[in-house]
Amino acid sequence: MSFLTSIKLPRYIKNKFFITALAFVIWIAFLDKTNLMYQYQFQSEVNKLENQKEFFIKEIKQTREEQQELLSSPEKLEKFAREKYYMKKDNEDLFIISPAPQQ
Repeated sequence: MSFLTSIKLPRYIKNKFFITALAFVIWIAFLDKTNLMYQYQFQSEVNKLENQKEFFIKEIKQTREEQQELLSSPEKLEKFAREKYYMKKDNEDLFIISPAPQQ
């Protein structure tokens, strides 16, 4: 008498195909090198990278719009250079006033 026939189990659990399928599912889900946990981690990484991609696409679009605006007129380019890079003309003095650091 075999071991499986002596135990009172439902008939489908004693089936060799069911046992093989169950072992296969356990192997794929937990023991394989690309198991479910790794798949979840890879998918979350893909989602994070896609969000970053969307962010950078928006930033590139905004930067190109600003570039087009700056190149459209010399007055806007001069204003940008003065505000962002603190550039000045030869006969000017530049004073930068920044707020005190908060503690």
